[in-house]
Amino acid sequence: MNSGLVSIIMPSYNTAEYVADSIRSVIAQTYSDWELIIVDDCSKDDSVNVINSFSDPRIRLLVNETNSGAALSRNRALREAKGKWIAFLDSDDLWAPEKLEKQIRFMERKPCAFSYTAYDEISEEGSKTGVRVSGPGKITKAGFFNYCWPGCLTVMYDAEAIGLVQIADIKKNNDYAVWLKVCKKADCFLLDEELALYRRGREGSVSSLGVSRLIRWHYRLYREAEQQGAFEAAFNTVRNMVFGLYKKLRYVKKASADK
Repeated sequence: MNSGLVSIIMPSYNTAEYVADSIRSVIAQTYSDWELIIVDDCSKDDSVNVINSFSDPRIRLLVNETNSGAALSRNRALREAKGKWIAFLDSDDLWAPEKLEKQIRFMERKPCAFSYTAYDEISEEGSKTGVRVSGPGKITKAGFFNYCWPGCLTVMYDAEAIGLVQIADIKKNNDYAVWLKVCKKADCFLLDEELALYRRGREGSVSSLGVSRLIRWHYRLYREAEQQGAFEAAFNTVRNMVFGLYKKLRYVKKASADK
């Protein structure tokens, strides 16, 4: 199976403890036509040395001259991407070996230009928590403004259909900002199979934020990335909180930890 190059977008900042496993999960893919574009954002730990220890020519490391944040790092990687397909993997998360192969096959058969998959959660130490996260079978533009349903590590879109995506310089929710751009050009469809592992609770991740900070970052997303007025941004923030609760009740399931 060869359906075109996949460009994998990976921002990196102080993840020396995890990034090697993330890279190995890419190298282990059954679909081999990919490029992994890692943008290191002036890490203070050994991240760059860990990344440079891999000799695979499909891996490209870019190092920011100044600390720029994940949004601008993702923008840089997206400008460098050469693939037909764009996929995302954070430098502390993991993919199942057949993730790319199955997702491309799913998108070609449907067909669709934007998709995501279910995923399992792991602890900061890498153990499965027994939590499985899925989402709606189809997400429209309105659905995306309701909530950020996909996990970043599961998303893929067709760059030929969507074009170059660039987002505002926001410090959190920058993956959500990407989906809000893409959803204006294509609906998103779920491949309901756990093909990724999300490392939950690491310091600095959105999942580690308290409710009040989470609300502030959502409001800034709508105000700054989507340039909405104050009332519309506040309304969408409240709506997002409501649908976030719905997602936890409907799509986050406790499963067997050894699944």
